[in-house]
Amino acid sequence: MKTSIFILAFLFFNAIGFSQESEAKYDEALATSLHADEYGMKKYVFCLLKSGSNTTASKEETKKLFEGHMANIGKLAKEGKLAVAGPFMKNDRNYRGIYIFNVETIEEAKALVATDPAIKANLLEAELTPWYCTASLQEIPKMHEKIAKTKM
Repeated sequence: MKTSIFILAFLFFNAIGFSQESEAKYDEALATSLHADEYGMKKYVFCLLKSGSNTTASKEETKKLFEGHMANIGKLAKEGKLAVAGPFMKNDRNYRGIYIFNVETIEEAKALVATDPAIKANLLEAELTPWYCTASLQEIPKMHEKIAKTKM
């Protein structure tokens, strides 16, 4: 019994020591470059994309508009204005996808939404709301470039 308690205590104190050693150090330069507040967070605008009111577009027109939609996503990501984008899987809520804009205001996000051909053609509808999240989120596009074997 004493041996079991000793082993458990040894493992517990080693785990505490290991977790303290592996804690990341605060990087002020990185935090500043990402415009992080004291909590490592910042403002974004979350955009929920829903099916739009245009139900009469031809398959050819829809295809062309969604090619423009994808090109616009790539452009905004390269400009650092779009932290995350992606489609939803099939669902019964008409949810099509999300954008997380790397901007602080709804007005800035509205200007970016206006550059999307699928939204302009009412194939998609955008619902915008302010959002507060880790400032590191804006590093996702850089990481994605390193792991995407096939580029869009």
